[in-house]
Amino acid sequence: MSASFRIGVDENGLGARLGPMVVTAVLARVDPSGARLLSRKLPKRIAELIGDSKQRVSHDDVALGEAWARALVDPEAPCPEAVFGRLSLEGVERLAVPCPEHVHAQCWSAHGESFSAEHQLVAGALRVRAELAARGVEVLSVKSSVICTERLNAALAAGKNRFVADLHAMESLVLAHRAQAQADVVAICGKVGGMADYSRFFGPLGGRLHVVLEQRRAHSAYRFPGLGELHFVRDADASDALVMLASLVGKWVRELLMARVARWYDDAGAPSGYHDPVTARFVEATALVRHGRRVPDTCFERVRARDE
Repeated sequence: MSASFRIGVDENGLGARLGPMVVTAVLARVDPSGARLLSRKLPKRIAELIGDSKQRVSHDDVALGEAWARALVDPEAPCPEAVFGRLSLEGVERLAVPCPEHVHAQCWSAHGESFSAEHQLVAGALRVRAELAARGVEVLSVKSSVICTERLNAALAAGKNRFVADLHAMESLVLAHRAQAQADVVAICGKVGGMADYSRFFGPLGGRLHVVLEQRRAHSAYRFPGLGELHFVRDADASDALVMLASLVGKWVRELLMARVARWYDDAGAPSGYHDPVTARFVEATALVRHGRRVPDTCFERVRARDE
């Protein structure tokens, strides 16, 4: 039976006030039986550990996302830093390039980190991964692209809002996984904002010959010779298993990196980084410390676009 390659892509942290935006992609080799599995409602024993990250994990509990990150990257990894190092598309060294040396630890210090997922939960994720493979969906790779606050602010200053930054990260991840697969892919991506026409905003794929298959608010699709197809689907994180996995892993990465920020300020409130009262209090409470440590505002808080 012939096999194809599928990618599920989603973002986490698009609308946050603090912390990075994380875009994650999962690559799988899919045979015809696997394609049928992905087109239907997942069996209960698989759906127990795969689902919409907004329902399965939260700011206070990302254990399931961590379990999947470990199961897909390295179940024997000794610490979260090791898992993130394997997940990162860019690599920590490249991610830290914009960081002033005296602020580096705010985002990249792993001091005090530990796993939270119980062994049984990681074992459950491994079991479901094996079940998927047995049914024709072999997960081959997972990668996360991290766009830090400074990079988001710099992009906005250059006229590229967070939606465009999200799209460009998705393109980069698809290209990286296409190179790994060495064959055309079908990528299912969560919808980026309210876009319908993506062609005008492509970055890494900009200038490439492509055919528009469909452009609607709920679904936009494009075919690129030598790459495959990109589909942007509304609510894909609630309907596509690979997008669900990407979202679960990405949620853990986002929370891991946001927790580093909180720890650097010795904050016990564990802010989510979103527009909520706890985050607002964190911003206010750290103002003097940030001033004393000479933390650039653009390294700490996102600038809001005028139309937001």
